[in-house]
Amino acid sequence: MAVIKRRRRRRSLGRLFRGLVFLVVSAMVLGFFVYVPFFTLSEIKLVGAKYLTAEDVMKVGDIYMGEPLFQLETDVVQSRLSKDLRIEEVSVRRHLPHTLEVKIKERRPLATVVCDYGYLDLDRNGTIIDSYKSLKTMQIPMITGAAVRDLYIGDTVEDETIKKILDFLQRLNEETLNRLSEIAIVEADYIVMYSATERPVQIRIGKMERLDEKARLTEDFLRDLETNPHPVEYVDFNYTAPFIKLAE
Repeated sequence: MAVIKRRRRRRSLGRLFRGLVFLVVSAMVLGFFVYVPFFTLSEIKLVGAKYLTAEDVMKVGDIYMGEPLFQLETDVVQSRLSKDLRIEEVSVRRHLPHTLEVKIKERRPLATVVCDYGYLDLDRNGTIIDSYKSLKTMQIPMITGAAVRDLYIGDTVEDETIKKILDFLQRLNEETLNRLSEIAIVEADYIVMYSATERPVQIRIGKMERLDEKARLTEDFLRDLETNPHPVEYVDFNYTAPFIKLAE
């Protein structure tokens, strides 16, 4: 009986020793990956972003080059980024030996509007997703004839005419949106747009009605404008059949 007990005791001590060895080895391996300089952040791989930069991601995510890659808590970085109004969806992953991959689906900025301290970018809901003092190289059209005051990132523009314009712009594909330079509010219910061409062409949308039809006509007109051999002064979509006025 005593022999059996000694054998059991030896087995228990053996299991305990192997467990301790496993823990020590695991800690050494973990320490190697966490603290060895080879596994430090030196690259941000940004996927899906058009407007945001790696510098934006580092600032919002509170990360910096040179920090140990395995000390980066990807779920925490992802949570920080998801709170940025410019980002609709985001995922963050490590890639050995030194890369952090950030996949982003951005909120689509549709238009810029003047405010009392600079400029604001608006999404389809009229939510302000970016603000700046100096005008950027424009990739989206500027809404003129209206100005907003005392609004900041995260606020929503309540101007009804601006809301109608955004409702129209979200029906355009991105290629068409980039071919527009300005949307002018001539009157509360009369809109004129201008093409982003060397010689801007006026596109008279008029009243904000028949939006799907006018969006389709706008896409077709701006696509064909590039190959049209005749200079156009303006096109008017107020009528059932679009009216095109050629430049003299």
